[in-house]
Amino acid sequence: MTENKHVKYVYNEHLIEIQHKNEEKMLKELREGSYTFDNPLIKYNPYIVNALSAVMLFNTEEEMAFTIVIKGKEKEGDLIHTFPKAKEHVLPIVGLYNDYENKIEIWPYQNPDKKVTHTIKVADVDTDKNIISMDTTKEYLKDQVIFSCPATSDLSIATDYRGDLRIKFDRALIWDIKQTNDGHFWMSSDRLIKMPYVLSGLYEFDLVGKIYREYRIPNGYHHDQIFMDNGDLMVLSGDFEDHTVEDRLYVIDRETGEVKKTINYKEFLEPGANKSGSWSDEDWFHNNSLWYDKYTNSISLSGRHMNAMVNIDYDTHELNWIIGDPECWPEKYQKYFFTPKAGQEDFGWQYEQHSVFHTPNGDVGCFDNHHFGTNNPDKYLDAKDNYSRGVIYRIDTDKMEIEQTYQYGKERGAEWFSPYICNMVYYGEDYYLMHSGGIAFDGDGNPSNSLGALIQNNDDGAKLYSSTVIMNHGKKELELKTKSNYYRAEKISLYKEGSNNLTLGKGEIVGKNAKTVENDVKIPAEEAEGLIDPKREARIEDQFDMLTFYAKFEKGQLAALVLENDTEEHQYFISTASNNIRGAMCSGTFLTDDDRDTRTVVMKEGLKGEYKVKVIIDDKKYDTGVTIEA
Repeated sequence: MTENKHVKYVYNEHLIEIQHKNEEKMLKELREGSYTFDNPLIKYNPYIVNALSAVMLFNTEEEMAFTIVIKGKEKEGDLIHTFPKAKEHVLPIVGLYNDYENKIEIWPYQNPDKKVTHTIKVADVDTDKNIISMDTTKEYLKDQVIFSCPATSDLSIATDYRGDLRIKFDRALIWDIKQTNDGHFWMSSDRLIKMPYVLSGLYEFDLVGKIYREYRIPNGYHHDQIFMDNGDLMVLSGDFEDHTVEDRLYVIDRETGEVKKTINYKEFLEPGANKSGSWSDEDWFHNNSLWYDKYTNSISLSGRHMNAMVNIDYDTHELNWIIGDPECWPEKYQKYFFTPKAGQEDFGWQYEQHSVFHTPNGDVGCFDNHHFGTNNPDKYLDAKDNYSRGVIYRIDTDKMEIEQTYQYGKERGAEWFSPYICNMVYYGEDYYLMHSGGIAFDGDGNPSNSLGALIQNNDDGAKLYSSTVIMNHGKKELELKTKSNYYRAEKISLYKEGSNNLTLGKGEIVGKNAKTVENDVKIPAEEAEGLIDPKREARIEDQFDMLTFYAKFEKGQLAALVLENDTEEHQYFISTASNNIRGAMCSGTFLTDDDRDTRTVVMKEGLKGEYKVKVIIDDKKYDTGVTIEA
């Protein structure tokens, strides 16, 4: 391979490969040494994901269980966990403090007299300093933390009852975090396949950062995933073939990664039937969450850009009902809407909502962002007059009546208003977490209708905030305030009861991504004699299953990426529309502050052999000097 001096090339190993090499080196050192629990091998952040983690390794002649304590800054901050019997002990250490000499106590199970203490010194890795305050009690949060998922370039963090950082991710795993019964967690991969935020799939990992599997999703993954009782994953995706986004879901076999079911939302909804203030032809539905109801074998979907939560039959995909304001919807959909029960003075519909869920008794909840506050464009609310809230509705599907049974947030007005992202979590009747994660104020201090992921790059004086509140029967148990916007917040435990020693071995990659859509019509272009202008700052990042091309172009400039050999030519559109910005920038993690930057990904699925990488700019085709293998 030759390299054009103006086009940089790098091959990036998959994170699973890097982790496996690190793990093998770590185990080799353990097995060649004489490490005991009072003189263990300690490796800081060997999986290069969580900067507040380590691994402790040692051997014992007999199978033994061990208890560890990650000492808190005060007793209530202690994290205590007992690991099961083993001879070779590889213990995940999580919840370390930032910029601190952490003390780790360890002793054989039920033998505290043999306790020894080890020190793990962590440097200052909290470059963002985003935690403003945590208002809760030791008795309430105990050894749990609030995990905040990223919506900007500030990555995932978790905060304890004192407001101390206990998790700090270095990798851009985004969207919601979910946990399965085996103690593993699930978030997006860090492998972007389509701007601004569609990822290759999901990572299954633990909090020390080890990835056990990547589940590649045909058209990529965004926003949300849930687990069905049989273990299958239900994952949000899009319809790239039809040039629309966030309007498809897949049911994935957890063991094989194979697609078992595909649902395209155009089967039951007409694009444009209703339009929120953020609607576009491409992003007509904007599905930001889903819920499976096993009692009715149905799926509820939150469509931000229709101001609607829709419920469909799992088997037939037929529409069952719609929660939302029926104003402006076509007549043929009116029969699916509910009528508010009489006598509700404070009833209100939700607008551009997120985080749909069902309670055990069949109530339907969501985070009502209330962005624009109406279906009627003539009546849109300004941010200063608006609010966001968590809300619960009780529905009667026989009478098609609806009742609002709970809300929190409206009383806080514009200071708690988030035009995008956010979530609500059910813990029990009248017991909820509500996360207003998209609060923004412009440079003049006014509440902003602009999305924080965008305003941060366009207004130097803008300030972003998030507020996570837990209300329990009218009592505020917790409020976490942070600088920056965070997509969702979840209350999690750092150690799950019954979890084992670290599971060793190389992670797996299952499933596959679909072929990248090519240009409908090939762009005619002459071969250029010169090199690509260095002002383009062009570079290529290659991986085993994808190619990413970065370059700067003027807004609206004609450009295409070309892969060709003696028998084939493939052309892929390069979007030069201002950083690929859409009306709903739910995650700005991969945005840059230069709107000339482009990032174009081509999956290698469907390609085979060697290809020269070329770039069409206006009417000329430039050879990058790079050849890739597919």
